[in-house]
Amino acid sequence: MKKSLIALAVLTAAGAASAQSSVTLFGVVDATVRSARGAGNGQVTSLTTSGQSTSRIGFRGTEDLGGGMSASFWLEGGLGNDDGTAGGAIAAQNQARTVAPFSGMNFNRRSTVSLAGGWGELRLGRDYVPSFWNLAVFDPFGAVGVGAANNLTEALALPLASTAGLTAATAARASNTIGYLLPGSLGGFYGQFMYALGENASNVGATKDDGRHVGLRVGFASGPFNVAVGYGRTKLAAQDDYRTLNVGGQWSFGMLKLVGQINREATGLGVANAENRSWLLGVLVPVGAGLIRASYIRAKIDTAGVDPSGAQIAVGYVHDLSKRTAIYTTYARTTNKDGGQAFFQSGRAATTVNGSSSGLDVGIRHNF
Repeated sequence: MKKSLIALAVLTAAGAASAQSSVTLFGVVDATVRSARGAGNGQVTSLTTSGQSTSRIGFRGTEDLGGGMSASFWLEGGLGNDDGTAGGAIAAQNQARTVAPFSGMNFNRRSTVSLAGGWGELRLGRDYVPSFWNLAVFDPFGAVGVGAANNLTEALALPLASTAGLTAATAARASNTIGYLLPGSLGGFYGQFMYALGENASNVGATKDDGRHVGLRVGFASGPFNVAVGYGRTKLAAQDDYRTLNVGGQWSFGMLKLVGQINREATGLGVANAENRSWLLGVLVPVGAGLIRASYIRAKIDTAGVDPSGAQIAVGYVHDLSKRTAIYTTYARTTNKDGGQAFFQSGRAATTVNGSSSGLDVGIRHNF
């Protein structure tokens, strides 16, 4: 009888714990046939990943602490489902952008632990920087695939034209972050603040602050209207820091959603400053079980010498087969002048100076 009571107590305690906490396995598997062509460099056709949504696998969980408080974790890593690889390289100290291929399973996309309540959320770990999140939200293609806005809007953060070799690991995410997110009960106002540690010794001189990142995003959403401002700055002594400021917004007109963004990023190249200014206009049009997406982007890099510029037009269609599965296609084309050499970073269609490139994605995406 005593053993039965003990067993019942254990089962009751386990049931109570499971009622207050949960763990979820989630992810996206996205495969696309991509054809990418760059002037002077021929055409490449490949089966690759992440044409409509970035392939990933993750685990997240939440525990109810009572009194309106909760604790949670989020571990998410990228997938190369075209060849069975996972993870990817990470710049742990936020100082050098790494573009190595997938190199073993890790949680390179997000790895955070949080405490939340009516006062907001405290989040620690690796996460999106607020300035990039602002660009992705107001991009019809969500910063994914050949139509992604960041083919041009991160020209100083990725190897490109006259800025080749200039890198910033915090263009999209940062490691070692301490973040705060406002609660969702402020009448449409929202925002977040992020501080990332560079983790350098205090006696290394001019580079002691390298990798330190500060980011901020504030916005307001009400009915069909949503607008937000994003800011970020990463300390990089050798490159006079990397700074970005952007504004994005959207407005829903019944069956049509108009989106736009203006982005400015700046850094130093030796003794010469470099600044990239870009703008985007796009639309999202639901059609039955499908969605038409389109955008037009222009960008110009101001330097002490050549001032390259480029433009991109993209159009695509996503058709939902179910709540979890969709087929899609996207076509995009970039053009360059004044020494520009922009190309599809996700398509690897390098082009000659002042040349053009084009890309086509046709694929299937499944959420789980």
